[in-house]
Amino acid sequence: MRRYIQVPRAEPEQVYRFNTGWESRSLLSCGVCGCCGAFRPRYKRLVDNIFPEDPKDGLVKADMEKLTFYAVSAPDKLDRIGKYLAERLSRDVVRHRYGYVFIAMEALDQLLMACHSQSINLFVESFLQMVAKLLESGEPELQILGSNSFVKFANIEEDTASYHRRYDFFVSQFSAMCHSYIDDLESRTKIRIAGIKGIQGVVRKTVNDELQTIIWEPQHMDKIVPSLLFNMQQTEDPDSESNPHSVSRSADKDEDPAALAESCFRELLGRAAYGNMNNAIRPVLVHLDNHQLWDPNAFAVSCFKITMYSIQAQHSHHVIQQILRHLDTHNKDSPRVRAGIVQVLLETVTIAAKGSIGPTVLEVFNTLLKHLRLSVDFELSNERVGALSTSNDEKVVQDTIIQTIGFFGSSLPDYQRSEIIMFIMGKVPTFDAGSHALDSSHSGERGTRTIQIMLLRSLLMVTSGYKAKSIAAALPSPFLEPILSVSLMEDSELRHLVLHILHSLIDRHENKAKLKGMRIIPDVSALKIKRDKSSKQDISFMKKQGQQLYRYIYMGCKEDDNEQKNFESLFIALLLITIELANDEVIIDLIRLALGIQDLAVSNEDNLPIYNRCAILALVAAYLNFLSQMIAVPAFCQHVNKVIEVRSKEAPYLLPEYIREKYGLPKTLETQDKSHLFLQNKIADALAGSGYNVDRLSVPYVPQPTDEDRISRRKSVVDTVSIQVDLLGVSVQQDKTKMVEEITFETLKKAIDSQNLEEQEREKRRQVIEKFQKAPFEEIAAQCESKSNLLHDKLAEIFELTISRPPPSPSGSMSVAAGHVQYHSIPVYEMKFPDLCVY
Repeated sequence: MRRYIQVPRAEPEQVYRFNTGWESRSLLSCGVCGCCGAFRPRYKRLVDNIFPEDPKDGLVKADMEKLTFYAVSAPDKLDRIGKYLAERLSRDVVRHRYGYVFIAMEALDQLLMACHSQSINLFVESFLQMVAKLLESGEPELQILGSNSFVKFANIEEDTASYHRRYDFFVSQFSAMCHSYIDDLESRTKIRIAGIKGIQGVVRKTVNDELQTIIWEPQHMDKIVPSLLFNMQQTEDPDSESNPHSVSRSADKDEDPAALAESCFRELLGRAAYGNMNNAIRPVLVHLDNHQLWDPNAFAVSCFKITMYSIQAQHSHHVIQQILRHLDTHNKDSPRVRAGIVQVLLETVTIAAKGSIGPTVLEVFNTLLKHLRLSVDFELSNERVGALSTSNDEKVVQDTIIQTIGFFGSSLPDYQRSEIIMFIMGKVPTFDAGSHALDSSHSGERGTRTIQIMLLRSLLMVTSGYKAKSIAAALPSPFLEPILSVSLMEDSELRHLVLHILHSLIDRHENKAKLKGMRIIPDVSALKIKRDKSSKQDISFMKKQGQQLYRYIYMGCKEDDNEQKNFESLFIALLLITIELANDEVIIDLIRLALGIQDLAVSNEDNLPIYNRCAILALVAAYLNFLSQMIAVPAFCQHVNKVIEVRSKEAPYLLPEYIREKYGLPKTLETQDKSHLFLQNKIADALAGSGYNVDRLSVPYVPQPTDEDRISRRKSVVDTVSIQVDLLGVSVQQDKTKMVEEITFETLKKAIDSQNLEEQEREKRRQVIEKFQKAPFEEIAAQCESKSNLLHDKLAEIFELTISRPPPSPSGSMSVAAGHVQYHSIPVYEMKFPDLCVY
């Protein structure tokens, strides 16, 4: 009698036999009889038992519990269980027995969730092979099943790291599923959702594992990111971008590929480390290029809003740098594409400016200013060839760049904004600009002007809302001199922009909105102007730079191309200086300046148009009306009100309200009555009674000249005078007979008037002495310097004439007549010299 005894927990091949001579035969051969099934390995029997005869009955739960208990009790059998299940699943997939495939995957999922031993790594390898087998099949149901199983696996936290496991195949397969284009819409949606979930599982499984940093390499990011963006594009919800902070765009994101892709995209960017940020952002830009999503750029803006709100704040500058580099690579693309990229940059820096953007501040502005110059060049070249539509698109690019510069600059903290103000000012092309100015030499005069206007518009937006603690911080000397130099250029638009920039920097209490243009304000107290007492820093600034501000306001009034907006800007500048910086000394200086501007219009030494002269006088009236109410000196207010009242009756064209109409102006102002003007002596008496020191008020205002005082931009008055000197008048003989002076009525009249001339001379000497006693040293030096400059100009003209045409020499000059050389000697006493050389 033969007996077979199976030793418990023996290996499947080790079966002990007690026989009496029969040949032993393997019980695992294909021809084993049914009664020997009990001798198969236990794990195989347990696995076989979970499969019902009819796959529709589903997994046998009781046997599944036994298999799970066995796997937990004997973790060393996990790898063999996995291999056997993989064999059965592969066989069922080939034979299209999909019911058993679902049962096998369900069993694998339960075993995976139940077992957390060190041996699970070997089981996972079999599991991943089965998932890959399902993903490779062309059946949508099996692909979805494999993706769902992988997601469950991804949510398991393993105790030990895997050194050899790679997910390259799953990244490629899930990315391909995200781009599914099968005919059935429902199946296509399910496959795409499964692909997105699979990518999300890969991300979750790898980003937290230091051994799986390979997932951030470009070859993987170039598949993952475009797949997510492709599905985010397919949304049909027009309000999907209204809230960039939301995580999902629909109530059930698991049924919406776009919402699920956005959630996965946010999670991916949120897990990106410092060194992986560039690899995550570059595919976004490439995808937008490949699908031409910069024009229109609604989706591009949405993508980068999601990006900026998802990444860590300290990584924001990486995104900005990538967009700037991308803009550089597209500098020759169509204007709409460049405008779309700049607008995306605007949205990006808007969000980044609220946090930390690192060292990219100057890089942003430098790149934008460079592209602004390029856009101006493109605009001019397009206008020359007649491409007006393209030229208009370039203006859109310029406006977008200016908006970006302004918004970004206004969002920066004050210490950075002051640096940016200096940086932009250094880029403005001027006639004395240094090497930092934008190169506009090849753009011509029009191109230079356009660049100046664009940069000043950018500067105006940056300075908007800037409130420095002191005026010296808002207007440092390296900035004040070039900005005021631009304010005297022969372009009313440039001067208007410069004055608005000064308004923004001087107005620290937001009073500009209350002033509302040039007008006679009946009650200044009703404006509720906010002001503080001048600080020591402000007083020191006005002592050092006050004369410079006065000078440029005075010179700005002299421009013959000034328009209504220019005079209003000058008026508001005077008002803001009064509100923010006025003290007793500054008030006297401002009154002197106002009276000097009035004399400028009355004397008309610069031959200004009649409108400009009337506007200047109206500006002085409006300003003195405001100043008199601010300092609240009754006698001063009375004098100002009296002059305004007389003007309203007899000369309304000298008031601001009348100037706006520009009609009914007189042909001349030479016959103006003194009652129409503000008188220095009456103002001095009024202020002296209130304790003001009016000694300097009697000194007429003289602007302080500078080296750059428009010498290179204005034609000299001397150029209009023809200086003709006859130096070769040899043949001209003057009659040296002495004429006897006859006694006539004119000679008697001159003799009588000589006494008046002496009195005038004495009065002039007295004024000179008084001026040297009371006038500030700066004004005395300025006047002497102006006379010195005039002398140098005259000498330069003489030298130029003498070099180009040398004077005759007493030794004679040589001439050739009829083939003979003749010498002509000229006596010194007969030589005629220019009047400038004789004294």
